[in-house]
Amino acid sequence: MPSAISPPWQEKASGFFSSSAGVKIKSAGQSAGTFVGEVAKDAKGNFSDVAERVGTMVKSRWAFLQQPSTKQAVQERLISAAATTGTLLRKGVEETKDKVSVGKIKVEEVAKKTAQKSKTILTDIERWQKGVASTDVFGVPIEVTVQRQQSSKPVPYILVRCADYLILSGLNSPDLFKSEGDKKVIQQLVSIYNQDSNASLPEGVNPVDVAALAKCYLASLPEPLTTFELYDEIKGARSSIHSMRNILKRLPSVNYMTLEFITALLLRVSQKSLLNKMDARSLAMEMVPVIIWQKGRKPEFYRQYWNQPSKIPSKNLDQPPSYSAWDMLAEEGESVDASSLIPLDDGVPTDFGAIEVVQCLIEHHNAIFTDANVTTWR
Repeated sequence: MPSAISPPWQEKASGFFSSSAGVKIKSAGQSAGTFVGEVAKDAKGNFSDVAERVGTMVKSRWAFLQQPSTKQAVQERLISAAATTGTLLRKGVEETKDKVSVGKIKVEEVAKKTAQKSKTILTDIERWQKGVASTDVFGVPIEVTVQRQQSSKPVPYILVRCADYLILSGLNSPDLFKSEGDKKVIQQLVSIYNQDSNASLPEGVNPVDVAALAKCYLASLPEPLTTFELYDEIKGARSSIHSMRNILKRLPSVNYMTLEFITALLLRVSQKSLLNKMDARSLAMEMVPVIIWQKGRKPEFYRQYWNQPSKIPSKNLDQPPSYSAWDMLAEEGESVDASSLIPLDDGVPTDFGAIEVVQCLIEHHNAIFTDANVTTWR
């Protein structure tokens, strides 16, 4: 129950509010309330106004978009953008496929070349390990080659092909048997005849290359046509046709007939010396290294034209062919100069006696080989 007597602080509060200060505070509170109310009312109005404007704008944009012309324009833009995007995407895919395809082709080419190079290297190693392949001509004893031919003419087919080609279309060519020819072409011809000893020469081949091929074949023989045994006797008989004839009859039949054949060809070449610049002496100087040589003086320089180890027993030939990583990747013929020269002098002193022998065989061919079935051409 409230006390009948008011506490002292209530009396003071009543006195304060009844004073001028209290009146001012009360008036200020009423003014503040009025201001807040007006601000709230104004803010509410502004919000409504903004909301109305946004709604009007959205409605206007939507109405604009709903117009047929606007719809069509937007659709066309969307279609155009989609088409452009699709084209760019297809182009990117196609370019990627093209790059992948080109890369695949290049990889296949490299793989193919590497495989071919590997095959060649393995073939060389197999030849070194097992001996001469059954189809080889270069590096094979001449009697073996002729026996494989099963022909009535005891002369290697490769020499017959070369001679016929030169007789028909090459006798007028300058520097026959002297010019070195194209190394790459000669290597290709060597490969052809190692695969097929009866192959025909390609049409249009340079006669100079054909003559060089014949020299390479003779140089590849394990033993010269004149044999090691008769080397000294043949050299000693160079001034006597009668002695030369009798000594040559002691040669094996295949050697004798091949020597007769090749010197008959050289005779025909010398008869055109005004055109080809190769007389009997010049031919003898070029051919002596591949027709007559001493034991241990084999013309090894010609080995660069065929990948065939020598069949001459030697302490230096007890290692297989060596190859580097570059051999696996290099292009055929890439590391060699196709026009590189075969030197006329491989470091061996000139054997003038042997040159005179070959010159004698050319100049007096018919008299020396009188008992042989002398080769004749049209």
